[in-house]
Amino acid sequence: MIERAGLEEIRGDLIFVQGAAAFDEIVSVQTENSERLGRVIYAGEDFSTVLVFGGTRGLALDETSVRFSGKPLTMRLSPEISGRVFDGLARPRDGLGEVFGIPREIGGTAMNPVRRVYPREAINTGFSATDALHTLVRGQKLPIFSSDGLPHDRLAAAIATQAGCDAVIFAAMGIQHDTAEFFRRTFIESGQFERTTFFLNMADDPPAERVATPRFALTAAEYLAFDLGLHVLVILTDMTSYAEALREISSSRGEIPGRKGFPGYMYSDFASIYERAGIRQGCGGSVTQIPILTMPADDITHPIPDLTGYITEGQIVLCRELHQKGIFPPINVLPSLSRLMKDTIDNAHADLAAKLFARCAAASEVRALAAVISEEDLSETDKKILKFASEFEEQFLKQDDFESRTIDETLKLAEKLLGTFEAPP
Repeated sequence: MIERAGLEEIRGDLIFVQGAAAFDEIVSVQTENSERLGRVIYAGEDFSTVLVFGGTRGLALDETSVRFSGKPLTMRLSPEISGRVFDGLARPRDGLGEVFGIPREIGGTAMNPVRRVYPREAINTGFSATDALHTLVRGQKLPIFSSDGLPHDRLAAAIATQAGCDAVIFAAMGIQHDTAEFFRRTFIESGQFERTTFFLNMADDPPAERVATPRFALTAAEYLAFDLGLHVLVILTDMTSYAEALREISSSRGEIPGRKGFPGYMYSDFASIYERAGIRQGCGGSVTQIPILTMPADDITHPIPDLTGYITEGQIVLCRELHQKGIFPPINVLPSLSRLMKDTIDNAHADLAAKLFARCAAASEVRALAAVISEEDLSETDKKILKFASEFEEQFLKQDDFESRTIDETLKLAEKLLGTFEAPP
């Protein structure tokens, strides 16, 4: 271990220390009254840049020392992590003590493409909109594109408790305490708490911790999936808070900003998180990801959803208009997509899905026309299409929070709706 006294500079949550170090090395930042963890994010010949997870408030240039461990950031893992609550740096916050187990680097290792198994097994979420039209596949990464005020938390909690999986990893980044309590209470009431592991970086926690939180969570998920053979569902919320923390760190480093001020490497940084989902040959388990992000100003072209869409295998897009109508889940069918769905469903399911998509597309065009002319001036065919759209929203999309439909019930409901309204010529 190497220890250096004094700092060259303090900038935001970053400290600059004279001398070389190893990239990604974990360090201890010490003052007379405190000790904080940090990570080397730049290793130069003359100086090193350290990201201080606990923030730099209270640090002084001449009164702070930095101890370099020579090791990367790790966490200890054992089967007992299920049913536990940790903070954003995997430190216990449930009063149950430390975890004693095998150490594992949080950076993960790239999955060998030759050993990556193509996902082909559908996961029934209980919601008709996803199961029939945007099927979630085991080993997939399928984000929820939402906005402030929309019920993405309710949807994610319901999917986590209803989906067929052995364990749930819930990673929170910059969320409010009431949101964390909602998830905790939901998992307890549904009887799923004992198979859930929480990693909570709250809104009043240091933002620097947020860049490490999803990596701790995914390291735990990979252990459960590839070491213990469990099917693991990972919920990451909110990736927008994560990206904003990344932008803050990049700004402190003086890097040249990219789109909307975000760093140019945000794509590769997102990929280092999302690509840790999958199925590894010979391991028996799987990691399925549902990242949640809130689109700033409802803008789906914003860099955060835009880059996420390039990396992930589809998206579930929530709609403010449906939410205002009282429809839950308010899933906007047309822009939503599951790229792996075609390889997991049979021909009958695919045919029903194609017909529903065609009707929804026709309804979108008719509603745009009705906004220009009065509904009374529409043709009889167009009026039938509007009637179908209304019934589709009320009978097919709309469900109670924990109303879990089987795939057979969903497909029979789709057949009934399609049979009621003849296809337009």
